[in-house]
Amino acid sequence: MFAQSSNGSDDTPARSLVAIQLNGRSIELDGRLDEDVWRSGTPATRFLQVEPVEGGTPSESTAVYVVYDETDLYIGVILYDSDPGGILAFQKERDAPLFTDDRFQWILDTFEDGRTGYFFEINPAGLMGDGLLGAGGRFGTSKSWDGIWLARVTRHAAGWSAEIRIPFSTVNFDPNNDSWGINFQRTIRRKNEEVRWSGHRRNQSLTRPVFAGTLSGLHQMSQGVGLEFKPYALAGWQNVPENLLGDATTYPRDVGLDVSYNLASSLRASVTVNTDFAEVETDRRRVNLSRFPISFPEQRDFFLEGSGVFSFAQSSGVSPYFSRSIGLAKGQPIPINFGARLGGQTGPFEIGFFQIRTGSDVLVSENEEGTGTDLVPISSEDFTVARVKRKLLEQSSVGMIYTRRHTGEDSIGLAPPDRHTLGMDLDLYTSRFLGDKNLQFEAFFIWNSDPAEMGASLGELTARGVRLSYPNDIWRISSSYRELPELHEPAIGFTRRNGFRRWQPTVSFSPRPRDLLGLRQLEFEVRHEHLMNMDWELETRKTDFKLLGLRFHAGDRFDLDVTQLFERLDEGFEISDGITVLPGRHNNWTWRLSFQTASRRVLSGNVTIDRGGFWSGQRYQYELGGTVRPMPGLSFEAEYERNDVRLPEGDFTTNLYGIETGWHFSPSLSFTGNVQYDDISEIVGLFGRFRWIITPGSELFLVYSHNWNNVGLRPLDFDYKTLSRGATTKINYTYRF
Repeated sequence: MFAQSSNGSDDTPARSLVAIQLNGRSIELDGRLDEDVWRSGTPATRFLQVEPVEGGTPSESTAVYVVYDETDLYIGVILYDSDPGGILAFQKERDAPLFTDDRFQWILDTFEDGRTGYFFEINPAGLMGDGLLGAGGRFGTSKSWDGIWLARVTRHAAGWSAEIRIPFSTVNFDPNNDSWGINFQRTIRRKNEEVRWSGHRRNQSLTRPVFAGTLSGLHQMSQGVGLEFKPYALAGWQNVPENLLGDATTYPRDVGLDVSYNLASSLRASVTVNTDFAEVETDRRRVNLSRFPISFPEQRDFFLEGSGVFSFAQSSGVSPYFSRSIGLAKGQPIPINFGARLGGQTGPFEIGFFQIRTGSDVLVSENEEGTGTDLVPISSEDFTVARVKRKLLEQSSVGMIYTRRHTGEDSIGLAPPDRHTLGMDLDLYTSRFLGDKNLQFEAFFIWNSDPAEMGASLGELTARGVRLSYPNDIWRISSSYRELPELHEPAIGFTRRNGFRRWQPTVSFSPRPRDLLGLRQLEFEVRHEHLMNMDWELETRKTDFKLLGLRFHAGDRFDLDVTQLFERLDEGFEISDGITVLPGRHNNWTWRLSFQTASRRVLSGNVTIDRGGFWSGQRYQYELGGTVRPMPGLSFEAEYERNDVRLPEGDFTTNLYGIETGWHFSPSLSFTGNVQYDDISEIVGLFGRFRWIITPGSELFLVYSHNWNNVGLRPLDFDYKTLSRGATTKINYTYRF
């Protein structure tokens, strides 16, 4: 009844590819591969299917060539397709997700250590995406890193092809090694077919370099002097019609500079002066009906570059270092006057270091949207973050992290001027358990200084946890235990909830049926959470049952989930204006139904219905989303979320609306915009950004934002007044030597 792998054991020979030196020959980067040098070496072929048949023969052929000179690595790829009209390429914006498109991906393990490296991808429209391996994020990859490289793509009667140039100055590597790890993967989207050059098993992954092949023949590579200057200049207009200072209009203008230098080919130091993040997009709004805060992802390049080393006990949900604690207050930017960064590898060690000073005498709004009229001063602060990881065995590591936050003497508050955090984590990972299965053990320990200087004990200031996981294709089993005491408050970290001991086991079974109604995979799961306070008294007991999950060959998916939740509430909390959930024991059942269509379609969408008990009453939650892609580079997306809550203490509803559009004229020229509104803050926010990538590493941004507040009695009164508005022009340019 269920499909089996075409190979019972991983007997595929190790993949290898020899890079060919150009020796004075040149390549015109046009995507055509018509230079003779491309035919002077043997290409990487012999790809195997990952999906839909593990180890199966690809339906289309792929050939990859690698050549290089002293300063650049060149990759040429021919992606044959018997139906060129069926090739899908909607996306053009840099780093856009490619779940809609055909794509070609590759990784470079430049230290050949099987755990770190660089991720790249392109599509038939010339989109370029990249990221850092081993950096958290989806599948252990942070796609927010933007390297300086170039790709040119062309489509033809035989399919599509590409030529890629990656300067050696873009990546760190050991010049004493003449070989790197390398791997390639191709997606044929209309068939949802994935093929990979090395490591074709579903238990393996492109983003785990330990399964990569070998690229040999690399000699006499140069990063140049290793010096990089990136100056920027900006000018803008800001208007706040009503605040404590009156109707204020300002014309901000500034200049700043980032300087980087390769202390060694594998170790880079950077300094930033007067850093500005005017080009960063706004956070997507979310409705939070819980007692605890929610986090938003980092979007600022300065903190994203080299961020992989700072990932800490990735599967355990703890964050002794959270970069959004620096240079942001209530979601609003605080000037960074100076910053220094060091990152890279030396021997078996991977290291990272930050030293940052933020500005003083800054006024920010007291509300999270940054649009209120009540302004409070923010003092200058110094932030120190140091991280080191040491390699263990083939895929494991042990690490340590230290942070310090120093607040100026003019700060008003009860926290001490210096707050310290020290953490250790252990990650033991093998892909050879029972022959070819994955097994992981993770442990962490975090100490932070007494946040109130009240003489707390070591046990009250330390968090700890362990996790054992069996993450494989058909069966995924894990169990974790962690303790976060009441005084667990890392000064540069993020803690959603503390003061608990939690045990959390999970079992998932995902069989693959053969020839059953277009199904590729079924999913069944039980996830349990047993959470007690530090006195071992039960506070939360939650069991999630995935009764049925359907994954179709076409890319559509359907889920039916049921949750049983017990909460013991010792203190009441205000869940909405004037409505307080009372203390007590709350025991509820909820069910959730969701359906999502394949994003490769011109029109795609999703719907989720969540109904059931909620604290002392009931909640009905509805989420709707839809995307239209009428032509490549153009998209419109709308989303709506409604919560209808009925409690004995009072009823209320919340509504969240969002509209996004993208006009991507080419991979280097784009406009993105969004409008967001929720009836909790009653604020409408408009954001628009024009981006021109002049050359890789050099960009021009035009940004406009506008916030309105509804002063009418109802949302549909449309009686809105401007809270703030502004426009900024920013340009940066990269000079390498």
